[in-house]
Amino acid sequence: MSLNRSRIRTTVGAAVACAAAGVLAPAPASATSAALPPVHAGFDYQIGGAYTPPSGVQVVSRDHSASPAPGLYNICYVNAFQTQKIGQPGGPADWPSGLLLKNDDGDVIIDTDWDEAILDITTQKKREGIAEKIDAQIDECAAKGFNALELDNFDTFTRDVVEGRITEEHAQTYIRMLSAYGHGKGLAVGQKNTVELAKNHAANGLDFAIAEECGNPEYNECADYVAEFGDNAIFIEYTNAGMKNACEYGDRVSVVQRDHDVLPEGEDGYVRKTCP
Repeated sequence: MSLNRSRIRTTVGAAVACAAAGVLAPAPASATSAALPPVHAGFDYQIGGAYTPPSGVQVVSRDHSASPAPGLYNICYVNAFQTQKIGQPGGPADWPSGLLLKNDDGDVIIDTDWDEAILDITTQKKREGIAEKIDAQIDECAAKGFNALELDNFDTFTRDVVEGRITEEHAQTYIRMLSAYGHGKGLAVGQKNTVELAKNHAANGLDFAIAEECGNPEYNECADYVAEFGDNAIFIEYTNAGMKNACEYGDRVSVVQRDHDVLPEGEDGYVRKTCP
């Protein structure tokens, strides 16, 4: 099971190319008729382990391996652009080598912050092979009764370790495949982070935002998400400073502060706070 976590994002030092060899230009992903998460609702982020939602929670996000919370709006977390951690189920060893991104020496590129291999979405054939495995997780979400998807690591192309091998066009072409599939299963699809592509969310088939650390003074991105998604946004913070800034929008959107490991309630280090 994935233990997501505050994604430590890197700054792209140069403009990412808008086109690359092997990228097809698909039609925009179709809009969904699925219900979006209720706006300004009590939210809990439970991708580190499921537990009984606190009083007042109406929306919860859990890993695809978990079950939905009865009676609530449930978002299904899927690690769509990277494998699970090395040595865990769904890790690099469980993926065909040809679907893992490699460096010039032929070694698999690892996101060392999380010990996850990066999936190679640079050609249509590889995207189709990867999507086949991710679609199976989306099927699991739909079969269990989840309402929406949280497709993590859309921003993988910004990682320093990728060194331009994956472009924003690769990422958008691939996520359109997944969002269209999710819509076909009756699921709404959230854009996870990646504020630099928020302006394209409709064309990419992304219906609402799930943003980590937009209130962090280093990023200061909350206003950008609201500008593109309106009130259809969920903000997750991991620091008091970030929470203070995100709560400036707490009368419009869902905001929660969690511990960095997103621990289940009752475990040492568990944190959950809401706006005043």
